[in-house]
Amino acid sequence: MNFKIVIQDWNSRPWWMSLIFYFCIYMTFIYMPFDLFLKPVAEDEEIWFGFTLTGWYAKATEPLHWLIYGFGAYGFWRMKKWMWPWASVYVAQIVIAMFVWNILKDNNLMAASISALIFCIPMVALWRSKDKFTG
Repeated sequence: MNFKIVIQDWNSRPWWMSLIFYFCIYMTFIYMPFDLFLKPVAEDEEIWFGFTLTGWYAKATEPLHWLIYGFGAYGFWRMKKWMWPWASVYVAQIVIAMFVWNILKDNNLMAASISALIFCIPMVALWRSKDKFTG
């Protein structure tokens, strides 16, 4: 593998945005195919807005997650204009999900608040990055 290409690509956007891009690549090409095609239905879990779906309900929503990661990977790769505001809107859903999931799981307001605040950082950064999405 030519690491110069990877380094050049990494440097084509802010480091934190490249981190999100490569996470989307991993999820699109490695994890989601495993999750959809190899993971047994009995072990499937998907989180939407903090609510855990299991079994066939989880399996049925996996293609939507796969599609989101695929569009995210493509959008960050080409820095597409349509990524703003949708990337930050999706991360806002993650903020809500982290808060709700922690409340439902452990009824722990502190953990819910901290985990939600952590994901507020990329949400705000993406919201403020309209000028970066020029493709």
